[in-house]
Amino acid sequence: MSKKTNWIIGGIVIVIAAGAYLTFGHQSNKSSEKTVTIGVMAGDKNEDEIWKSVSKTAKDKYGITLKTKKFTDYLQPNKALSAGDIDLNAFQNYPYLANWNEQYKTNIVAIGDTWTTPLRIYSDKYKNVSNIKSGDKITIANDPTNENRGLHLLAEVGLIKIKDTTKATPKDITENPKNLKVTPVDGSQTASSLTDPTIGASVINTNFAKSAKIDVNSAIYVEKLNKDSQQYFNFIAANKKDKDKQVYKDVVKSLQTDKTKSLVKKFYGTAQLTVWDYKK
Repeated sequence: MSKKTNWIIGGIVIVIAAGAYLTFGHQSNKSSEKTVTIGVMAGDKNEDEIWKSVSKTAKDKYGITLKTKKFTDYLQPNKALSAGDIDLNAFQNYPYLANWNEQYKTNIVAIGDTWTTPLRIYSDKYKNVSNIKSGDKITIANDPTNENRGLHLLAEVGLIKIKDTTKATPKDITENPKNLKVTPVDGSQTASSLTDPTIGASVINTNFAKSAKIDVNSAIYVEKLNKDSQQYFNFIAANKKDKDKQVYKDVVKSLQTDKTKSLVKKFYGTAQLTVWDYKK
């Protein structure tokens, strides 16, 4: 075989190898771009079913392999997102994210609303908030987000008036016609506080109500969807630099479906509400 022939064959082999590399390399990159990992809080089997449905829609409609990574600590999903260990997360509301970005100097943004769990007022003494008496003690959760939210709820129902702020504390109460003793306690203690004879009512997050075996339908008031409560909508979050990636937008679309809406209603009734189509 002549040297010229060897050069020609060698050139053909190189071209074929390069073509194969480009083809398979491109497919590999394309495949990796279509795999998205989203961080969620470890929940019950119903939540698993919802995410399984979202993942199926992502795969069938958009060709996305959506993987969920579960966390048990609320500090971890944003840390993992900022570090690039996950692509998206879905567990928080707007005040929580604002506080997080400020404290940890991160740049995480919401890219699509999901659902909300309305806050509720419960009482072992009264059947209606209008029955709450002068001087009664009202317990609310003492963490910054839920303390602010609890005070806004008491204002929404007309028991108090507060300053226009997103970081309200009892010091921001401007009017208290019934001289209520609004008392922040650890969130996990709001439910058990109802057994205290000095407590007139308590503002309790749904997860703590369920843990205490309290029927959410026994609440004497339920937070409305309005200007104040929309800040507590949960959402899918991404790093700001990635917020316009089409694959992430498609993950949002995979969640925001009638199928998801029907599953949330089936599993949670009015305890959890989908909000992506709420008119702000």
